Amino acid sequence: MRTVGVEEELLVIGPDGVPAPLGPEALEVASRRGEGEDVAEHDRAERAGDDAEQGTAHLVPELKAQQMELGTRVCTTLDEVHRELRHWRNRADAAAVAVGARVAALATSPVDVVPVHTEGERYGRLLEAFGQTARDVLTCGCHVHVSVEDDEEGVAVLNRIRVWLPVLTALTSNSPYWRGQDTGYASFRSQVWHRWPSAGPNGPFADAADYHRLVDDVLATGTVLDTGMVYFDARLSANWPTVEVRTADVCLRVEDAVTLAGLVRGLVETAAREWRSGAAVPGMRAEVLRLAVWRAGRSGLTGDLVHPRTGRPAPAAAVLTDLLEHVRPALAEAGDDERVSAGVAALLDRGTGADLQRRVLAATGDPTAVVRAAVDVTAGAERPTAP
Repeated sequence: MRTVGVEEELLVIGPDGVPAPLGPEALEVASRRGEGEDVAEHDRAERAGDDAEQGTAHLVPELKAQQMELGTRVCTTLDEVHRELRHWRNRADAAAVAVGARVAALATSPVDVVPVHTEGERYGRLLEAFGQTARDVLTCGCHVHVSVEDDEEGVAVLNRIRVWLPVLTALTSNSPYWRGQDTGYASFRSQVWHRWPSAGPNGPFADAADYHRLVDDVLATGTVLDTGMVYFDARLSANWPTVEVRTADVCLRVEDAVTLAGLVRGLVETAAREWRSGAAVPGMRAEVLRLAVWRAGRSGLTGDLVHPRTGRPAPAAAVLTDLLEHVRPALAEAGDDERVSAGVAALLDRGTGADLQRRVLAATGDPTAVVRAAVDVTAGAERPTAP
């Protein structure tokens, strides 16, 4: 059974419904409560960079003081993933409550807010090196790690899952608003994230050595700070024997994040089996894949996606059906088929986080009501108190 771990970035919300720079204070509270083994120290997170703490459950700072990041322990079942996410969301929320705030699983802020950077040497270097890109970014993603045997298997997996990753962006879309305005996108986080010079899809690799040569070449340009800034849509972890998929918005509902984790594990296992059987690597060029990424962020599940097999538009529901069929043997073997299929069906029926946000704004006309509804759902409410 391949193991799986999930990292989520959360917004810290002040009592006025606006993201507040209280993340570092909340983490200090969590640390003082005797959770030091679970709450990663600031300097340790900074030293490790973006791939910081996978393998140990944690709460850590993020680039902006209006954020916190949580990470689960290594899990073998989706039930474990669900329990871990619920536990760590609750821990993050309790720490935020202690400083007069809450947390919300929103991938961007529905209300206008000035991002405040977190103090620290590495974060300061990011601001100096990347200017407005680093100053502007206040986005929350969800990263899923799945175990692989070694780098050769990992690169074979990266080669075969790359065409499916835009579908995961559409499935998790939860960021329609930016600077208080509706962007017209379901996942505007994906647009903002690709401002980083090392972010986005890439072509297939000949082997693990080819992958590592590319990483070395990226670092040799002097453009990114370290391996933590190799922001490929999917990458080999620098510290753990995992493939890390980084294309998803943070999900409002825990169950949607569990569905994502199940799909990613299914994709990894399916790709590894294809590699062992000698199946060809899908031939979609990176230029076309970038268009698929854009299309997924634009319409989410409400329009057409670029089909991973044909490179042509197809209804989102049809693409998701094909994704489930593609990974179904792996899902069945892991005991995940029923749960993941039900999770996909639920998303198609009720919509994504972006859809819920727009429904709340249409009903209330109040962007802060959207934030408060997200706080409710993040805390485990089946339905937000706002419409």
